Amino acid sequence: MKLLFELSGEHPDLPVAELECVGTVLDRRIQVAVAECPDPGAARRLALTHVVMEYLGECEPTHDAFVSLLRDLAIQTEKPFAGRVKMIQGSRMDVARLEVERLIGSLIVGPVSLREPVEEYRAVVSEDRCYFGRVIMQIDRGAFDVRNPMRRPFFHPGVMMPRMARALVNISLAAPGDWVYDPFCGTGGILLEAREIGARILGSDFDPAMVAGYRQNLPNSDVLIADATAVPVCDHAIDAVVTDLPYGQSVRIRAESMDRLYDGSLAEIRRILKPGRRAIVVTHRDITDIAARHFTVLQEHEQRVHKSLTRRILVLA
Repeated sequence: MKLLFELSGEHPDLPVAELECVGTVLDRRIQVAVAECPDPGAARRLALTHVVMEYLGECEPTHDAFVSLLRDLAIQTEKPFAGRVKMIQGSRMDVARLEVERLIGSLIVGPVSLREPVEEYRAVVSEDRCYFGRVIMQIDRGAFDVRNPMRRPFFHPGVMMPRMARALVNISLAAPGDWVYDPFCGTGGILLEAREIGARILGSDFDPAMVAGYRQNLPNSDVLIADATAVPVCDHAIDAVVTDLPYGQSVRIRAESMDRLYDGSLAEIRRILKPGRRAIVVTHRDITDIAARHFTVLQEHEQRVHKSLTRRILVLA
């Protein structure tokens, strides 16, 4: 099924990269993408998408082109509906948002209900295109807030927020039933999101205090006290690895230096990862040269957290 996605604006590339877990991206503009998705329901796992729609069509961002599109679609419905429009900053629509909404209400045959609609038809205007679809679902971003790290039994500063952790799990292409491993699991935030999508999870950390905290946050799940450069996991046993590599002088490590830790842990990730599967590695600095010794670097992303921390995200295979 061809779907239309209204995306989060918090990062220019990650929301589109995340869509690969549910389908094949066919087209994209700022904060919008079109993808072919075999299972539309799988889109519920997305973290950096706001609205998922059945793709109905697209046109140039002009009054006349939009009228022509709606007339060609000739939509009829017995369900009360509303028309909504999202104008992405920088879009080139030649009429105002309210006028576009009025056109939706007048050119779709059926009862309009702005207060209690059963269906919603939505236009998303971005750059040089106007996309049109019927809303299937809106992602409940509040569900991620419920899993805020400060609400967990064990908290440690500097952990990744749930939406970003979920997005990285999704970019790993982990599927329900897959084994997802984090060799620097800390308090378990990444694996908590992996478990939410139905994956089987395994964590390890060299710090016993972190492992004890992990057990509080994710009881009845598998976790080990282990050196990430020598993990007790069989070759090619893991479907996806998603991890935030340690940094800073306060981090408890066994390796002689951070570079040796990164190189040794990436070698182990390569060993235990199934051929053709992905590892998502987050660092505080560029380690592309180290990663390239063991993997093909598929994607590189940056996310500025605050003035002293920029996450660098590598997608490896």
